Amino acid sequence: MLRSPAHAPAATREAIAAGATTIVAGGGDGTVSAIASELAGTTTPLGVLPLGTLNHFAKDLHIPQALDAAVATIAAGRIAAVDIGEVNGRTFVNNASIGIYPDIVVERERLRQLGRWKWTALAIATLRILRRYRRLVVRLAAGDGVEHARTAFVFVGNNEYQVDGLSLGARTRLDGGRLFAYLAPRVHTRELPTLLALALAGRARERQALESIEATALHVATPGLRRLRVALDGEVIVMRAPLQFRVRPGALRVIAPQADDKEQPARKSEVRS
Repeated sequence: MLRSPAHAPAATREAIAAGATTIVAGGGDGTVSAIASELAGTTTPLGVLPLGTLNHFAKDLHIPQALDAAVATIAAGRIAAVDIGEVNGRTFVNNASIGIYPDIVVERERLRQLGRWKWTALAIATLRILRRYRRLVVRLAAGDGVEHARTAFVFVGNNEYQVDGLSLGARTRLDGGRLFAYLAPRVHTRELPTLLALALAGRARERQALESIEATALHVATPGLRRLRVALDGEVIVMRAPLQFRVRPGALRVIAPQADDKEQPARKSEVRS
């Protein structure tokens, strides 16, 4: 058993060196992402046992959330190729973000170390950061387009995310070969709870509160900031700016259910990391 996702890459390399032909990740998105970073671009497939709190990657692959059914999916051995995202050489299977969310995660973990329960720590951290966070000035370049904005966040998804309605935060496919960047330049930080409410009501795009950029590669500059906190699949690291994003189509082989066996769980509205 790994102590943290940080130990997953080395353990994966050791397993492959020992002759493993399939790697199974049992854990949450952080663990899955860390293992996927070693398997991307290889022929070794990844099996996923959704043992984390939210299991976004597993859900988007329609892997059953019940452990015995997930094991049966791996045993069936159907392999599919899915995309991964990359930023400054670091991979992600779900998303990468800058701005308010990484700060919330850092504050949440500080509170957890002080003994707060995870969800209590998240609530307190969110309220504290919302009160004091100042928006980022960003320059986004994709293809021939350039956008300058002041925004509380830039969220870059590996393929398209649902941003309106009760399926908020879900992806319908992981093999579209595209990145989708989301930002809210017309929304002040204190208005983010209102933006979430609009999204749940299916009105975020209608109100033009949320913008998106579709690309295969994206350059994100933050004038005046040389280092940034970046949340990669929920794990926060510090990176040098600017940030260079790209998608790697079909770079990861995963074990997924057959099309007619895909579990279709009821999606709860949840903010995805």
